This record gives sequence, C-alpha cells and structure tokens, in this order.
Amino acid sequence: MSGGLAEGKLRWGALLAVTALVLVAAGIYAVSAYQRFEESRTAASSVGVTASQPLPAGPFILFRNTASGQGYGNAATVPLDSPDGTRAVSGQECDRVYGTPENVVCLKTNRGLVTAFEAAVLDRNWEQQRAWPVPGIPSRTRISPDGSMIATTVFVSGHSYATAGFSTATEISLPEGTSGNLEDFALMVNGERLLATDRNIWGVTFAPGQSDVFYATAASSGRIWLVRGSLSAKTLTAIHDNVECPSISPDGTRIAFKKNDGGALAAHWNVAVLELATGRETVLAENRSVDDQIEWLDNQNVLYGLADETIDGDSNIWKLATDPDSQPSLFIAHAWSPSVVR
Repeated sequence: MSGGLAEGKLRWGALLAVTALVLVAAGIYAVSAYQRFEESRTAASSVGVTASQPLPAGPFILFRNTASGQGYGNAATVPLDSPDGTRAVSGQECDRVYGTPENVVCLKTNRGLVTAFEAAVLDRNWEQQRAWPVPGIPSRTRISPDGSMIATTVFVSGHSYATAGFSTATEISLPEGTSGNLEDFALMVNGERLLATDRNIWGVTFAPGQSDVFYATAASSGRIWLVRGSLSAKTLTAIHDNVECPSISPDGTRIAFKKNDGGALAAHWNVAVLELATGRETVLAENRSVDDQIEWLDNQNVLYGLADETIDGDSNIWKLATDPDSQPSLFIAHAWSPSVVR
C-alpha cells in the first residue's frame, strides 16, 4: 500500500515538473516573441515615412500603416493625388481608422494584463478628444460627413465574418449620447417586424446629406439583408438581400458591398455594386475574396484592403473601377483600412 502511494507521488511529482517546464518554456517564448515584435517596430521603416504632423490641409487618404518597422500599426496619411508618396505616420496605434478633415476615429486594442478594446476620437493634431470602451475586437467604423455621428462594429464572439456563430455589437455615437446596440432597433422584413433574437447588425454607412438615415447589414436565421436605418424611429428596414458591409457612394445613389458566393462554410466575398433606385446589382472583376468594408475613392472607383499573401501581418489597398470589365490595381502598398478625406 505504501509502495503504491510512493509511486503515485513520484508520478504526480514528475507531472508537476514537466508542467512547470512547459510553462517556463512558454513564458520564455512569449517574452522572446514580444521582444522581437518590439524590435521590429523600432527598426527603420520599409517605406518612406515622415514624423507625425497634423492632418493635411488638402484631400488625403487616411489608413493603417502595415509597412514593417517603425510606425507599424499606426494611423497614417498620404495626399490623395500621391498615394504612393511618402506617408506621414502618426503616433496613434489603430486597428481600424476613419476620418474627416478635422477628426479621426481610431478603434484600438489596448494590450496588458487584461486586453481591452477602445474607440477614440482624435483631433487634426492627433490629440485624443474623447474615448470609450467597446465590448469586443474592432471590426468596422465610419463617421458621418459632418463628423457628428460615429458608428462602431466589434466582434463580441468570433473574430471573422467567416467564423461560424460570430456575434457583433454595433452602436452609433451621437452628440447627445449613443444609439445603443442596433440589435435593439425594430427590424422590419417584408413589412413585418422580425422578432427573432439571433440578430446581428454590422457595417454602418451614413447617407450623405441625410442626418437621420444610414445603411447597414442585418442577419438572422441564416438570411442577410441590406437595411435602411432611421435613428429617430429606431428602425431597420430590409431593402435588398445578401448585402454585407455596405458603403454608400459620394453621390448617394449606389452601395458598394461584399457578396458571399461561397456559402456559410467556405465564404468567398465578391465586390459588388447596387443601384439603390433600381435594385440592379453588378459584380466587379475581383477574383480574390474581399473581407472588408469597401471605401469609395470617387463615384467611379472603390478601394479595399487585402491581406498580403507573402508577408504575415501585412496588407495592401487596392483600387477597382465600377465598370465590370475593369481590373484591380495596387493603390497603396503596406496599408489597411482606407478612408478618403476631402
């Protein structure tokens, strides 16, 4: 009996020793990986950059810099007429950015003992004006043209729109407070209120010149709709099927969006454009899967981000005309989350 107890203690001791060694090794690896990451961030940038400066006075592109080296992950700008020129990199780390001539909204991850997520509004000098916590991983953000409304979408569970069972939280920050989660708005489909509780809302875009109107994606029970939202009425009205991450054109007549033709288990998103007046859809000539909220460069061209297939953690911004025969072209290398600011 005592021999069995002794053998059991030896086995437990050996198991504890192995576990301790594994934990120590994991800790050493984590510290080493963090040190390598910090060293890579302080190395010379792989592209031409200048130090942080105020937002440009003229039209510009705001984006997240993904070039390796100093400034990786920070918000940056280039002149609209020189997208491949030297980029001005701010000191603000952001996962997603969007802007106006006077303000930038930055969705960020604050890493520490406990990881937290935050939305921050920065002025044209990159100084923080206000900030508030968001309940999950940053996904999408937009600002209304006059800067008064800010939409944020985060993943509460999951981390990708290709993940089964993902859940989002989408809110609109208003001068007088917040809209609350848009899932609490009345969702109207075919003239009737949909009461199902398994709803997700994401990807807000604000209608130009209409302070009460926005568009977004709504999903429930395996169906997806483009919805027209009213802040005053707190309603979401389905107007078209299978539209994800809508983005309204500067003239307010068309919606660019991603359209899944791969099914729920193997999502593949095409770039498409919807004419609001007629309901006519046009799928554009981009064969790669685009998991992004598209940005309009002007009324004839769109921008979107794609992960770089050759460099981990890198991405590029591509340009595509809304002519269905047009082919995509590289617009800004080593960049993500484009925002066209005029």
